[in-house]
Amino acid sequence: MLEWPGAFLEKYPEFAVFLAIGVGTWFGALKFGGFSFGAVTGSLFAGVLIGQVAHVEISSQAKSLLFLLFLFGIGYSVGPQFMTALKRDGVRPIALAVMMAVSGLVTAYAVARVLGLDAGFAAGLVSGALTESPAMGTATEAINALPLPEAERARLVAHIAVADAVCYLFGALGVIFFCGTLGPRLLGIDLKAEALALERQLGISRARPGVVSGWRRVELRAYRIAADSPVAGLTLAEARELRPGHRLFIQRIRRDGAIIPPEPTLRLQAGDVIALSGLREVLVQEVGPHAEEVEDRELLDIPLAEREVLVARGEVSGKTLGALAQSDWARSIYLNGITRGGEAIPLAPGTVVERGDLLRIVGPDALITEVAKRIGTVVQPTENTDFVVLGLAIFLGGVVGVLVQLPVGGMHIALSTSVGTLLAGLLVGHLRTRLPLFGRIPDGAISLMTTLGLSAFVAMTGLHAGPIFFQALAEAGIGLFLGGILVTMVPMFVGLYAGRYLLKMHPVLLLGGLAGAQTMTAGLAALQDKSGSTVGVLGYTPAVPIGHILLTTWGTVIVGLIAG
Repeated sequence: MLEWPGAFLEKYPEFAVFLAIGVGTWFGALKFGGFSFGAVTGSLFAGVLIGQVAHVEISSQAKSLLFLLFLFGIGYSVGPQFMTALKRDGVRPIALAVMMAVSGLVTAYAVARVLGLDAGFAAGLVSGALTESPAMGTATEAINALPLPEAERARLVAHIAVADAVCYLFGALGVIFFCGTLGPRLLGIDLKAEALALERQLGISRARPGVVSGWRRVELRAYRIAADSPVAGLTLAEARELRPGHRLFIQRIRRDGAIIPPEPTLRLQAGDVIALSGLREVLVQEVGPHAEEVEDRELLDIPLAEREVLVARGEVSGKTLGALAQSDWARSIYLNGITRGGEAIPLAPGTVVERGDLLRIVGPDALITEVAKRIGTVVQPTENTDFVVLGLAIFLGGVVGVLVQLPVGGMHIALSTSVGTLLAGLLVGHLRTRLPLFGRIPDGAISLMTTLGLSAFVAMTGLHAGPIFFQALAEAGIGLFLGGILVTMVPMFVGLYAGRYLLKMHPVLLLGGLAGAQTMTAGLAALQDKSGSTVGVLGYTPAVPIGHILLTTWGTVIVGLIAG
């Protein structure tokens, strides 16, 4: 009964890949007690399953193309935060990520030697137990460069998928459980209380999901200037100095029935109606008792604009939101959100703005363009991909990966085209903060490159491993699964205690950093769920790019160590 589907897929292998992606994504989205495998691991399992009924020939060029697109997309995404994270507050999460990555590699090497694993099983142990599927790609490239018969190289590559599938389950569950439950218990903390205390320290106020407050911090109201008003006869610049610390801003004026713009040299007259913006308590307590509030919808109907601006100026980078709010140029401009490395950052007076952050600002259309110039560059939606930069960056990254060699044991192992491409994406992503119009790629295109690229790659790996999966699994034995548990947990314990007692990290930021170092977003989600707070993302974002770079590189390194 399975002969016809198998024959069809063997004749048309490209459809086997799409079938594995579709079935794997569906399976990866299923919840098992709140846990899901995700699209990538689901595609690996689907590829292995399909490989039981069809011996599908896989194009090595197609695998490499998709994987390189994925790596460039990952580097491009984390590049804007990478250099900044190396310089400032991210130093401790970065040190945490480095310690965890190194301890994971050392543990994996020790387990592989004790169990007598070959280079393929060892590489899959690294990618699965450390939950970094891209390491499968760098390991595959390293194995294909070994001076071995083609059949032996194919066998070792298949072993990567077997070991990854065996070790990934506990790798993911272990990080989720550790970040949300075990880690807080070992630290002896009340996770919710610690998160709440950190929020208060940063000035973050909580809101119940789906519930908004009727109170508005900033308002726009219309007032008529009386003859005895202290501002009558003053220019707008002079009137502004009467309340220098209150951030009151006259948006425009109605005079003799006409609406006129707020020029600094314009003198206010009795009978003028002004559209005044400011903090609600200032308007109520300072202005209300001394001025007549009027209803003037036309005057208050001011065109507002919202823009996403990439932080690329030193004038803003490194300053807190509280300090920026006091800047004269920020008058009447308000912040609606910050995104850092794809993650939303809590808004609080103590939050530090970093180069590469994406700020969503709102204010009068006439002012917002000038303010955006001080921050960086407005990111306008685009559907066009800069293929010149994309193509040349991947090519040059591959050249660098081939030419640069690292001493590993008694051998010199090339950096690999995979790692070179990742670094090229990182560089292009970083350059966007300096030259925002350079190498522009739409978010949708980056998402397609990363999700489809990796899912298709691991689906192909699963299809290749399918025919020998159970035979190889029997060869590896239960020791591989137990070894994977050790490789997952050792870095978590090292990171927990080194981060707490050596790096002196706040426990909530530390737990977020553990999830980031393991590149496990689900671990961050577990922390946020248990703490009832999103503040852990501040520890996650500096650690995750380091985790991606090092753990991906370990695929090359572990093959060199074992094969050497």
